Amino acid sequence: MLILAILVLGLAAGWVAHLLVGRGEANWGQLLLVGIAGSFVGGLLSSLLFGDGFDIKASGLIGSIVGATLVLLVVRAVSKKPAH
Repeated sequence: MLILAILVLGLAAGWVAHLLVGRGEANWGQLLLVGIAGSFVGGLLSSLLFGDGFDIKASGLIGSIVGATLVLLVVRAVSKKPAH
């Protein structure tokens, strides 16, 4: 059940990040990976902001969305595919 919750949260965070960035087609596999990676990026950012050091941990929904947005922007900048 925990794995299903992680997948759903990751997909939701990736989808919201895609809506915020708003470019290109929605590749659901990529959005899932971006959402899960974004959860850990958001957790790292919150650890750095709140003085916990470099603890890499999963974050909640808002941290996941912020992290997924950052990860999606980096992925799209690196891939250099033209936006549709």
